[in-house]
Amino acid sequence: MAQPTETTSYRDIKETVLARIRSGQWRPDSLLPNEQDLAVEFSCTRTTVNRALRELAEEGYLERRRKAGTRVLSAPQRQARFTIPMVRDEVEALGGTYRYALVSSEVSNAPDWLRARLALNPDQCVMHVRCMHFNGNTPFQYEDRWIVIDSVPQVTEADFAAIGPNEWLIQTVPFTNVELSFLASRADETVAGFLDVPVGEPVFTGERITWLEGQPVTFAKMYFAAGYRMTTQF
Repeated sequence: MAQPTETTSYRDIKETVLARIRSGQWRPDSLLPNEQDLAVEFSCTRTTVNRALRELAEEGYLERRRKAGTRVLSAPQRQARFTIPMVRDEVEALGGTYRYALVSSEVSNAPDWLRARLALNPDQCVMHVRCMHFNGNTPFQYEDRWIVIDSVPQVTEADFAAIGPNEWLIQTVPFTNVELSFLASRADETVAGFLDVPVGEPVFTGERITWLEGQPVTFAKMYFAAGYRMTTQF
């Protein structure tokens, strides 16, 4: 195998890392050298190494954990690529007219249940944003979202009166992992009021957590009006 040169690309690094995994040089569950050491070996920047390892993690060959390093997975895992949809696009795809309205936005310490859910420290702050999405004047989605400020410090400058947090995050912050849950929940007084349904009415509900390189970015609950249909492709 040719020795890496100063022009080593992230693709070259991916090929070398895969070759070492497949040959058994880096065995399953073993830790890779850190990014700085690999950057020295390959005569490139840490950014180039990071991209190569990030893509291999996305492709299911590596597991990356903040402060724990990068580890070879015991068996490659096929992973579906997921794109977070913008509510605006969903409404317009139905032939409707999208409208957004901010309900509230405030910075606070993370509540206990959120700290437990996202493994946050007691002193970590979050931006709590509640907003409505409409199809014309008809309620489409009520969004209740928490954004971790340490992970997205620029969120304190965001104008959520002008742009929804879903759309802002998609445009501003990438994610490396996502956890999705879908359920039918009963509308409490708040949800019922925003979606214009009776209290206790079953509503389609989505929960979504995203991470960036092991750092929790956001936790969101989305409540959809009656008739919502979710379709995805893998």
